[in-house]
Amino acid sequence: MCGIIGIVGNQPVADRLVDGLKRMEYRGYDSAGVCTVDGGQLIRRRAEGKLANLVKELAGNPAPGTIGIAHTRWATHGAPTTNNAHPHATGEVALVHNGIIENFKPLREELMARGRSFESETDTEVVAHLVSEGVESGLDPVEAVKAVLPRLRGAFALAIAFKGREDMLIGARLGSPLVVGYGEGETYLGSDALALAPLTQRIAYLEEGDWVIVTRDGAQIFDTDNNPVTREETVSGVTAAAVEKGPYRHFMQKEIFEQPTVVAQTLQSYIRPVEQQVALPQMDIDLSAIERITIVACGTSFYAGMVAKYWFEQFARVPVDIDVASEFRYRDPVLQPGGLALFISQSGETADTLAALRHCKAAGQTIAVVVNVPTSSMAREADLLLPTHAGPEIGVASTKAFTCQLAVLAAFAAHLAVKKGKMSRVEEQEVVRHLIEAPAALNAALAHDDDIAAMAPLIAPARDVLYLGRGPDYPLALEGALKLKEISYIHAEGYASGEMKHGPIALIDEAVPVIVLAPSGPLFEKTVSNMQEVRARGGKIVLVSDAEGIAEAGEGCLATIEMPRVHPLIAPLVYAVPVQLIAYHVAVAKGTDVDQPRNLAKSVTVE
Repeated sequence: MCGIIGIVGNQPVADRLVDGLKRMEYRGYDSAGVCTVDGGQLIRRRAEGKLANLVKELAGNPAPGTIGIAHTRWATHGAPTTNNAHPHATGEVALVHNGIIENFKPLREELMARGRSFESETDTEVVAHLVSEGVESGLDPVEAVKAVLPRLRGAFALAIAFKGREDMLIGARLGSPLVVGYGEGETYLGSDALALAPLTQRIAYLEEGDWVIVTRDGAQIFDTDNNPVTREETVSGVTAAAVEKGPYRHFMQKEIFEQPTVVAQTLQSYIRPVEQQVALPQMDIDLSAIERITIVACGTSFYAGMVAKYWFEQFARVPVDIDVASEFRYRDPVLQPGGLALFISQSGETADTLAALRHCKAAGQTIAVVVNVPTSSMAREADLLLPTHAGPEIGVASTKAFTCQLAVLAAFAAHLAVKKGKMSRVEEQEVVRHLIEAPAALNAALAHDDDIAAMAPLIAPARDVLYLGRGPDYPLALEGALKLKEISYIHAEGYASGEMKHGPIALIDEAVPVIVLAPSGPLFEKTVSNMQEVRARGGKIVLVSDAEGIAEAGEGCLATIEMPRVHPLIAPLVYAVPVQLIAYHVAVAKGTDVDQPRNLAKSVTVE
């Protein structure tokens, strides 16, 4: 969710702080603000709405100084107003915060009872007042922060600036990521490496409970018990160029078209084409002993897990449970001893999923994670790390991260089948052959972009849209509906095709487009039968299939979208493209904000 950047620099920082916010705007765009320290004074500038509004504010009302903090907000507590925008400040302290302070109400009541007044509705302002009280009582800033951190419950990443201190920032994290960046005579704080990419490649990730004193000479890091610690400095590998749109109109469009390349990059890590084998990273796990898998994820990653359930059970014959992360812990799940718990997250920091991971770890499960950020919290806490190689994904609606997750999960399912003796050498070779075909098939799917763009105006006026699919195409129907909801704001639902006659068919009329995902194959005839039930009731059908399927069932459809004919193994990767492009072009036709849809943020780091 919210994005944080801080600079202790040797030259003016305001423009560079704003540049860092631009790279994190996908994390939140309800409001934004900066605070610098100049002449010993805290200089704060904030604006409601998109970051462009803050840029205008700074143009007319600059914020000088060589040290500062900045924030782009996705609202949790309090409406997206200027008063609720970060940084929050008192006369002594200014700070920015990502996360939620769960016990802010009793803390706020305590502060108000002591005569403190608040200008915002946020949980964050409580922290500013608590630290300020310590400073006002005579504590130096470090001691004031040390006294406050143990009082905070919830999830937070903090960056704090102090009146009169043009040489120091303090950062802290618990449950939300925070990165230290090292430069030449400058040191930085950021929510992620992407924010710091133009400033430095040398970074260190703070661990749970860490807090840090940042000066121009470097960083002093302390653990939750206030012991000095060293965190490994790494090279991030993230470049500023990775977040440029290039010739594309939107980041989402760019990321859809990057899928053949990034899926190929990802598969290179999991297959040995010469030996025609599936390979996994080095590990000390006996996969042959795995008797049950529990998959946990949120949103689009959950739908990737639903597809993977088909693969694990079909290939490896291992039973799979799958849960939405936000519900998982609260139903007190029964976890089989020796089971594998598999977590899927683009960021590796999703709060619900991370909490579920720790629950499973405490219960003795082996932990595997599929993440796009190999230095994320989930990655560091896993027994088996299965990285995707999608690169930075800026569009809030996930696209290339999803297909890369599917590529990893397909390879993992096949590898598990081999280890359990459920897949022969010949079958493994066939899986590898089809996985190798996936990037070219994705390219072939993208070749129909113009056809989908031409069809989109037929969908854009709808108030409701249904998606249907069978087998692994059922999760794709759910994903298609999610994408359309996210960026076009059209109500959409995905259903297993056979479930239509059990209730949803009552919704069908001539105003409800029905998008049917039906690659030719063993489930095609049954899906077409369900499609005819819709047509008989006046439903307007968009059929997404290959040439053979369209020839057989395309007559009378509102539109058809042709996909390449592919093996069922890689069909979910290929059919992800049209559902993404339908959502994209419908949103463009409606004029909505494709990359930054309302009320959403990229990385949800609160429960």
